[in-house]
Amino acid sequence: MDHTWFSLIPFTIVIALAIWQKRLLPGLVLGLLVGAFLLEFSVLNGTKEAVNYLITTLADPGNINIIAFLYLFGGLIGMMQISGGVKGFSEWVGDKIQSERGLLVVIWLTLPFTFMMPMFRIMMIGPVVKSLLKKVNMSHWKVGFTMDVSTSSVIVLLPAATAFVGFMVSLIEGGIQKHNLEADAYQVFLYSIPFNFFAIVMLIIGLIRTFWSKPNKKQTNKDQNMQQTDEHHRIGIKKELSMVKAQPWNLIVPLFLLLGLTLFLLWQNGVEKGATGIFNAFAKADATFVILLAVFITLIITFIFYMLRDQKLSETIYHFYDGGNQLMEAIILLVLVWSLSFVAEDLGFSKFIEATIGSFLPAFTIPAIVFLVGSAVSYFLGSSFGTWGIFMPLGIALATSTGASLPMTVGAVFASGSFGAMTSPLGDTTITTASILEVPLVEYAQYKLKIVSIGVGIAAALYLVVAYFI
Repeated sequence: MDHTWFSLIPFTIVIALAIWQKRLLPGLVLGLLVGAFLLEFSVLNGTKEAVNYLITTLADPGNINIIAFLYLFGGLIGMMQISGGVKGFSEWVGDKIQSERGLLVVIWLTLPFTFMMPMFRIMMIGPVVKSLLKKVNMSHWKVGFTMDVSTSSVIVLLPAATAFVGFMVSLIEGGIQKHNLEADAYQVFLYSIPFNFFAIVMLIIGLIRTFWSKPNKKQTNKDQNMQQTDEHHRIGIKKELSMVKAQPWNLIVPLFLLLGLTLFLLWQNGVEKGATGIFNAFAKADATFVILLAVFITLIITFIFYMLRDQKLSETIYHFYDGGNQLMEAIILLVLVWSLSFVAEDLGFSKFIEATIGSFLPAFTIPAIVFLVGSAVSYFLGSSFGTWGIFMPLGIALATSTGASLPMTVGAVFASGSFGAMTSPLGDTTITTASILEVPLVEYAQYKLKIVSIGVGIAAALYLVVAYFI
């Protein structure tokens, strides 16, 4: 199509509606339909074209692997929630808490048992941390920030066994295929991790505030007068956790089984493809299939393990479905994002980027620009998945047309989504933490924004400096 600027219309619709409606789904649906109508200018044919894009997306084996993994992984999380694993571990550690620093350290120490998914981590440790606050007189806001920064800044940096990995790799794979690049998606993902400067900087800031900052007495006193922000949500969490019997092994065994299987199967699959060395094997492995296989085997063994420990079968199955259904929103968004990227590409998105933006921007500025613009949008979206889905096609197109570092640009896209997920008042992490700790949502988001803004500035500067010298 000659008018390649039309390819911007679907993305513009998505961003505008997301800011207006505070939800991503309506914009993605409308963006897909409008894009299809631009290709087939009639109501019936345009609708058929939109459905064809959805079918094409779902027919791809790699996409099905990712969708199945997300649902099964959500089911595994649901099973572990009802089994009481994290609750048992947290209660055991809680008996040893005697100081403010001790409480903050415990939050970090729960990471090896709760790193698989942000919402899983926050909902599991949040109520327990809140109960421990009765023993330690300190700022609820500082505790909440430590919970959030130890969640969002860490999980996004992990290369395996998280709900993010499959989604992130699939987005990279889509961009690589669109531009016919000779690169492996998982390898690019691994190389992009050191370039997620925002997450790394916030991780350092979080550790500094844990081990070297002084208590804020003024804020602590203010916290004592705080009121609830989401009564219905908090009551639901309390009821759920109050019914759970603390059994830490019900979390430890599935967690380490999943992690071990993922790493082993990645290595085995890479070796089968002729790779030598661990990291080279990880790069050559079919990551989307391997992580699906790992979670499938883990689920089977975990079912058997729970039955041997007298966990009710009906209760386990119910929470498996419940956990999987909780990720259906992410799955639907992912399918729509994939379909939208196909539409945009057929409208000439890559050609437009190459002929316009890519023709005058210096290559070393691309990662910083992608990060800053993506961060601004992600703040209004409150969704890392949504931000990554919108900006990954743009980032890869810019990197390809300007010669900018592909891993660094990909890392910048992931960094921008991390900012919104951790800082936005619309983000699930912020909403859940504020609700559990009973802090005012908007004020808590503003409190975090003041701290996170420092990380944004440092990360943007790092992108400019590092990209200039690489």
